[in-house]
Amino acid sequence: MKRHVYLAMKPLEEAREIFFSRVGRTRRTPAEEIPAGDSLGRVTAAPVFARFSSPTYHSAAMDGVAVFAEDTYGTTERNPRILKVEENTWWVNTGQAIPEGCDAVIMVEKIHQVDRAHIEIRSPAYPWQHIRKVGEDIVATQLLLPRNHTLRSYDVGALIASGIFSLQVWQRPKVAIIPTGSELIHHGDVSGPQDIKKNQILEYNTLILGSLVRECRGVPVIYDIVPDREEDIQNVLTKAIDSDADLVIINAGSSAGSKDYTANMIGEMGEVLVHGVAMMPGKPTILGIVQDKPVVGNPGYTVSATLSFQQFVRPLLLSLQGLSLPREKTIKVWPSRDIPSKLGIEEFLRVNIGKVGDRFVATPLARAAGSITTLTRAEGILRIPSLSEGVTQDEEVEAELLVDEEEILNTVVIIGSHDITIDIISDEIRRMGHNIRISSGNVGSLGGLMALRKGICHLSGSHLLDIETSEYNISYVKRYLKGNKVNLVHLVERDQGLIVAKGNPKEINGLEDLTRDDISFVNRQAGSGTRILLDYTLDQLGLPSDAITGYEHEEFTHMAVAVDILSGAADCGVGIYAAAKALDLDFIPMAREQYDLIIPSAAMEQPNIKVLMETIGSRNFRDRVLALGGYDPGKSGEIWREVG
Repeated sequence: MKRHVYLAMKPLEEAREIFFSRVGRTRRTPAEEIPAGDSLGRVTAAPVFARFSSPTYHSAAMDGVAVFAEDTYGTTERNPRILKVEENTWWVNTGQAIPEGCDAVIMVEKIHQVDRAHIEIRSPAYPWQHIRKVGEDIVATQLLLPRNHTLRSYDVGALIASGIFSLQVWQRPKVAIIPTGSELIHHGDVSGPQDIKKNQILEYNTLILGSLVRECRGVPVIYDIVPDREEDIQNVLTKAIDSDADLVIINAGSSAGSKDYTANMIGEMGEVLVHGVAMMPGKPTILGIVQDKPVVGNPGYTVSATLSFQQFVRPLLLSLQGLSLPREKTIKVWPSRDIPSKLGIEEFLRVNIGKVGDRFVATPLARAAGSITTLTRAEGILRIPSLSEGVTQDEEVEAELLVDEEEILNTVVIIGSHDITIDIISDEIRRMGHNIRISSGNVGSLGGLMALRKGICHLSGSHLLDIETSEYNISYVKRYLKGNKVNLVHLVERDQGLIVAKGNPKEINGLEDLTRDDISFVNRQAGSGTRILLDYTLDQLGLPSDAITGYEHEEFTHMAVAVDILSGAADCGVGIYAAAKALDLDFIPMAREQYDLIIPSAAMEQPNIKVLMETIGSRNFRDRVLALGGYDPGKSGEIWREVG
């Protein structure tokens, strides 16, 4: 099959205009009649007019006595009046029908009971005092709810009160979701890692897409996984087109690869409106129409699939039900670093957001289109326009909020060296009942100190070894945070070394073996404490870095290094013991180092920082860290030095 390229890739707004103009902006799903009691969240397909008035009778609005108002005229404190029960006054409770002819209610607090048969009043009543008249709330035939109204809890009650026991609503749109890919395996067929063969991937995009459809009040119809065979995909697509689905999504069949058949099939069966959108992630999106039914070729990478859905499927599903897109919540933020972007492509960048001082700071998450955790961790999205080459940390930009603003006000921003115990801190804070989020940016120890100096984080993590004094962090803090008073807080001591494959098949014994021709290495990024320790040790041993294959291959976290070893991308890497243990890899110790949190002295009394300090000094935190292996948290939470 001929390989496709995106020769006609459309800008995002143009692609949306082409697609929505063809599928119809005023198209609706058919109407259906449902019981009023089941109508919560549905959208009215026609105006609703009341059948009954409410109340249907004059009723007491207060507990007290019903009277003829005229009988009370002239009553005063000095000239009270005695009324006889069941003759010219009657006891009533709130909501009870008013006796025939009565036109006022006197509150029970305003009367004096003389005896069982008589009461005394000391002020007059006026007509219709404390009475709910017939139709006071709803009058029969009045417009109760307009067309295209989303029914809320109290609307359901109003329907019943007005005699509406069933009503017309727009049908929930059905969305056929077809997962494609010979490499995919259903999670129901897996009980453990041993059930996943080499080159197989758990299929979960349809679960995400199905949940997104439900969030849009639609009904997902998820098909079985279809292998990458043109005939099989065409058969399932034909079946979906012929079904009662209002929209068809083919997932993972929209790239420019020669085995992605979606565009050809849509073109043969109908019309391809757009093949390729100038957005990132989401570029491979295909938009088409077959037999007057919208068909979306949705990218296979999770983030791409999600963003493509948000831009094209979500607006359509809402429109089919007479709903408008809700207004996005936005906030002005300052990027924690410069963010370059490709000219000509509109980029949707996931970010963490926290308030540092009087600014909201956005820390970019990984750009990988397949990184589902960037969606679970993101608190906002930065949209970088197609005509921009990026944004800088010196400019304020707008971000779409994915969480409530209250959550980002309770976010502690940690930028610096990566350590697994940061995740333990985050979970322990939540376990203790505090509504505080931890946002961590892994830029290395030096990067963390620079971020602290710029005031774009609350604290940083650092394990920088001074090769002259053999002390950790002090000299670097004095150099890079000069004039800033900070506290150096012990977090942990940890074992650094070489991570190698289980069983150490290459028989690596130490750094000296890294220069062997049969060894490939993965490094940590420049500026990280791990990299500084490695370079110092190599220099002590007289080993040139350019003799190490893979020295320039960098990762930003210890777990990323460990994954490279596990996957076979490298034979050896430098990292902490806990990362090796987590993935059942072998470990060759190099050194035990000190990892500190650098916290501005002025921030120590902030409530969120006090909670963090309490957490890292707790017994539970220390026990959990010990269980990771390769850590000594015996001094966790101790302030061992103030500098500045």
